[in-house]
Amino acid sequence: MAKIKGIYAAGMSILNDNLSLNIEKTILHSENIIKQGCHGVAIFGSTGQAQLISISEKIDLLSKLSLSKYKNNFLIGTGLNSLSEIINMMRIAISLGFKKFLIMPPAYYNYEDKEVIKFYSKIVHSLPESEIILYNFEKLCGYKFSIDCVERLVRQFPDQIIGVKDSSYNLFENLKLDNFSVLPGSELKLLSGLELGCSGIITATCNVTSELSRKVYDDFLSGNKQSYNKKLCEVRSVFDKYNLISGLHTFFSQDDKIYENILPPLRLLDDNEKKDLISELNNLNFYSKSLIAA
Repeated sequence: MAKIKGIYAAGMSILNDNLSLNIEKTILHSENIIKQGCHGVAIFGSTGQAQLISISEKIDLLSKLSLSKYKNNFLIGTGLNSLSEIINMMRIAISLGFKKFLIMPPAYYNYEDKEVIKFYSKIVHSLPESEIILYNFEKLCGYKFSIDCVERLVRQFPDQIIGVKDSSYNLFENLKLDNFSVLPGSELKLLSGLELGCSGIITATCNVTSELSRKVYDDFLSGNKQSYNKKLCEVRSVFDKYNLISGLHTFFSQDDKIYENILPPLRLLDDNEKKDLISELNNLNFYSKSLIAA
């Protein structure tokens, strides 16, 4: 049985005007996504600008997040390259009652499967109580998991390596493992993935598509006619024309200016891009809704 399944958003980080992390509003945003239909939220993934946020701010957020009534619905990302810092941050998270983590291999350096297995082995041996979702996204880290690598990790650590977020899309169609979750990184792959035996999705745009995505997921499980997948895919396709972080912050900033705050070198969409994004979404009868005020 899959240890993680359903609709998960890659959570956004809400920043103050001085670009410090607004912990309360970041948590509130994520809690409201869950209320709108997501089974959970991945905190400090790439969508949450995790690589640009200080470790101290991450720890402060985890401390407050541990008090949330949705605590068990969160996956914790690290957004770090240093093995020792990853382990230390995970150790703190575990002490606060979190145990599920979304971890990408380090960026910048070139390496292959053997080195990746050693990387995750070091984490598991240090923290055997952890449960890890592998993050497969070659575009960001330069490495793409092979099916063989995933299979070897699961054979070696069946209790700790519990799933993969597949944003490179080379795994979800052919990776078949018992008690292991495969979650593509796009709503465009949700229905086809479910039909292939995938467990759900983890995506950036579930920040805005939580209700639609949940309806597609629930209808599939219930055997109902799919009435929402077409619109879900159309909305995702609009956002795919832009950097997703830029598009999401621009979209939400229509209702709440705090979303305009974004860490350099990231940026909001320019005026023409914003106009086109909003126009296309309006044509789909898809409108903004502030999650902080929800």
